[in-house]
Amino acid sequence: MALKDLREFIARLEREGELVRIAEPVDVELEIAEITDRVSKSGGPALLFERPRSARDGTSFAIPLLINALGSKHRCELALEVSSLEDVAGRLEELLEMKPPEGFLEKVKMLPKLAELGSFLPKSVKTGPVKEVIERERPSLATLPIMKCWPEDAGRFITFPMVITRSPKTGRRNVGCYRLQVYDERTTAMHWQIHKGGAEHFRWLEREGKGRRMEVAVALGADPVTMLAGVLPLPADLDEFLFAGFLRRDPLELVPCETVDLEVPANAEIVLEGYVDLDDIRAEGPFGDHTGYYSLQDQFPAFHITCLTRRKDPIYVSTIVGPPPMEDYWMGHAVERIFLPLMRKQLPEVVDMHMPAEGIFHNLMIVAIRKSYPGHARKVMNAIWGLPGAMFTKCIVVVDHDVNVHDMREVAWKALNHIDPERDIQFTLGPVDQLEHASRLPNFGSKMGVDATRKWPTEGFARPWPGEIKMDAETKKKIDGLWPRLGL
Repeated sequence: MALKDLREFIARLEREGELVRIAEPVDVELEIAEITDRVSKSGGPALLFERPRSARDGTSFAIPLLINALGSKHRCELALEVSSLEDVAGRLEELLEMKPPEGFLEKVKMLPKLAELGSFLPKSVKTGPVKEVIERERPSLATLPIMKCWPEDAGRFITFPMVITRSPKTGRRNVGCYRLQVYDERTTAMHWQIHKGGAEHFRWLEREGKGRRMEVAVALGADPVTMLAGVLPLPADLDEFLFAGFLRRDPLELVPCETVDLEVPANAEIVLEGYVDLDDIRAEGPFGDHTGYYSLQDQFPAFHITCLTRRKDPIYVSTIVGPPPMEDYWMGHAVERIFLPLMRKQLPEVVDMHMPAEGIFHNLMIVAIRKSYPGHARKVMNAIWGLPGAMFTKCIVVVDHDVNVHDMREVAWKALNHIDPERDIQFTLGPVDQLEHASRLPNFGSKMGVDATRKWPTEGFARPWPGEIKMDAETKKKIDGLWPRLGL
């Protein structure tokens, strides 16, 4: 049975020795961030700050703060209730391999699988725990222990929201994770980057001139898989809450909001309802971002809160990003492993891929392929730049199938030995991540592909390719037997 809410996940983390409760009062401005940074970089546990405070205004928050909950491979596996992330990838692979049935008998055999898929559709319910307290008159963010993470941040930021919008054009729901800078008790920035689903909904409103406002709901805290839903690189027409149901093996229950025509997870801890307005665009940032650098001030719509609903005793979930590795790396690693089958479906020659922590997701992707023809590595590079979830990749290094892409020493050794830089490096221009600070223009710049595969005569390589140095099996076996007597 899937974890039904955040509390069940916290209990599971405690049983596994993966959570530490901190009773000491700790400031939400910088202090919690510094503690979490040290813990996350040392591979430490999830942290539940039971007495967060603000020295600036003397507030002691009654709401505890959970952070670093998904900050390790093991905790991501606990969240998904699997022994290995590859188990989830296997389920997705099975789903992708489903073919239209031929004949009556095959159709009958397919029925259980189709029924299983249908069982993951979100369920609408009338009420849920997130409706225990409803604040319509004067909803306020002042009671939430919202963090300021880094010294030059423009203020306090909500960093782990599920931002829910509906396309004004198609009516389809989108769930994204967009940070919210707090302006005052009832107003924040809405930092949806230009390429994100929420931003596209907002642009459509502007383009079509059908109204000036767009309704938004923001859920804070839920079962861990639902929280992950907002960071998944799903196709635009696939509902994140439906996919969360698939991952959980249990449909998500959704309740209607009080003041906007949207649904939110019934098991959420806190929900903010409101709207963004085409006539209210404000400065947002700077913010210490996952690149390890501050993203600079820019213009984004303001989010106006019209209602706040919550549990009677909510838990506030936060995260911190900055120089890697941090919690977001492990979430990204989970996404990488889960969605490898999607890449293989479109590029079957891909054996494995890896995005190292220091590449902060979009700066470096290493891809191992089973090479079949001249120029195959370049075909793969261009195909990856054409994938929605990977189009921002700044550097792609393609290696042969027998290279372990997770071993950076092996990758560096083989890639650097295999390239002739002028021949094997190619450049292209295209869209880049909005947080990319080195590109010549905002949102537009260059990418680099490196063909680090062994070169073939059909690729113009006329010289003999040398063999890799390896000891023969007979000598290795002989030394294995001798080893215990060597005193080494």
